[in-house]
Amino acid sequence: MRSMMWGIWLGVLVWAAGLPVVVCAAPPPPVELVDVYHGGIDLSHYWISEKFDGVRGYWNGHELLTRGGTVVRAPAWFTNEWPKTPMDGELWAGYGHFAMASTIVRTAGPDDPAWHQISYHVFDLPAHGGNFDARVPAIRKTVAAIGDSWVVAIRQFHVRDEAALQAALKRVLDKGGEGLVLHRGDVPYRSGRNVGLLKLKPYEDAEAKVVAIRPGEGRIKGMMGSIEVRTPDGRRFAIGSGFTDAQRAHPPAVGSWVTYRFNGLTNSGLPRFVRFLRLRPGGPPPEPAAHP
Repeated sequence: MRSMMWGIWLGVLVWAAGLPVVVCAAPPPPVELVDVYHGGIDLSHYWISEKFDGVRGYWNGHELLTRGGTVVRAPAWFTNEWPKTPMDGELWAGYGHFAMASTIVRTAGPDDPAWHQISYHVFDLPAHGGNFDARVPAIRKTVAAIGDSWVVAIRQFHVRDEAALQAALKRVLDKGGEGLVLHRGDVPYRSGRNVGLLKLKPYEDAEAKVVAIRPGEGRIKGMMGSIEVRTPDGRRFAIGSGFTDAQRAHPPAVGSWVTYRFNGLTNSGLPRFVRFLRLRPGGPPPEPAAHP
C-alpha cells in the first residue's frame, strides 16, 4: 500500500510540475531468481536450456513488466495474441546486442519500429501450478497457440552427465551465447532464490555502483584508467580492464551502476580477474542489499 501511495503522489508531483508521468512505482513481479551452478548435482533431475542475454520480461496476463516492476511500453501488436495466463521470459535482440535490447525495452515507445528487432523467449509459466516437468510441455503448447513469430519457447533438454553439459555449454559459447540455465524438474514455480534454478557460464557476473574515476597513465593518459566501485554489501575495489578506448574517453558516471565479470573470489572476499562488462541500465539491482 505504501509503494502504491508513493507512486500516486509521485505522479501528482510530476504532473503539477508540468512534466509527463512516465514512471509508476509498482512492486516487482514475483519471479524466480537464478543461483550459480557449482557441479556435483544429479543432472538427471534438471532441464537444460540456453541462457539468453536480454531483458527479463514478465507478462502478468495484461501487461509486460521488467524484473524491477517497470511497465514495458510494448506495441499493441507485440502482445495482442498473448494469453491471460502469466509468462516469464527474455526480451532479446540477438547475440551481442544486449545494449540494443535494453535501450528498446526501456526507452522505445509503442510506435517505435525498433520493436521489430525484439523477440520474446518464454522459459516459464508462473501460474501453471505444476512442477517444471509439467510446465515444459505447457510452455510449448502456450507459445504454439500464440502463433507469433517473435514469441519463442526456449528449447529445454536433458543431458546424461557433466561431460555432455560442458559440451552443450561449448556449443552455446561458440555461437556467441552467454551460457546455460539448469532448471530442476520436480519443483513448482516459486519466487526468490534457492528454487532449483542455476546458471552455468564461463565466468560469474555481478553489479556495483561507481564511486570514483581514476585517471589513466601512459597510452591512456587523459582518459579513464579505472573506476572504483562499491558492491551492495559494501565491498570496494577498482575495475581497470574490459574497457574500450571509447568507454575510457566517456567512462560510466559516478553514481551509475555497472555489471562486471569475475572468476571466483580472493581470500579477502574480493572478486578475482575483474573486467568491466557493461553499464547497467535502470539503476541498482532490484534485490535488496544484504547490508544497506
